[in-house]
Amino acid sequence: MDKCVNLIKLSVGSENVESLAAWQATKPAQTKDGLPRHVTRMWPKREAEILNGGSIYWVIKGVVQCRQKVLRLDEVIGNDGIRRCAIVLDHEVIRTQGSLKRPFQGWRYLPVSDAPPDLPKGRASEDPLPVELNRALAEIGVL
Repeated sequence: MDKCVNLIKLSVGSENVESLAAWQATKPAQTKDGLPRHVTRMWPKREAEILNGGSIYWVIKGVVQCRQKVLRLDEVIGNDGIRRCAIVLDHEVIRTQGSLKRPFQGWRYLPVSDAPPDLPKGRASEDPLPVELNRALAEIGVL
């Protein structure tokens, strides 16, 4: 079986998972076929591994809180004529167990073995913990 790798990215400006989903529901954040996308300057060299079942894990307020399956990578040419990569995502936002992550720029590869697990189905619909409590629990290893 071919290898799989994920991406991890800061969701700058998002207050929580709901605000990320709300942004993705706007026209500027969507492809022509209505799928959410994130446009980035760099094209992943490990494209085949990402498209082999990989997800993008979103860091919100210093904590990995959710992921979305990567469906495809589209070429986008900006108004400045520069080629960029649109990471096209599934609509479903899957909540994950909280995992602390220090700030970084751009996106990074995230091996499957290092990815936080998804929340169990019943817990995904619960109200999220306050950010500070979530961070404190993650710091002591409870989450």
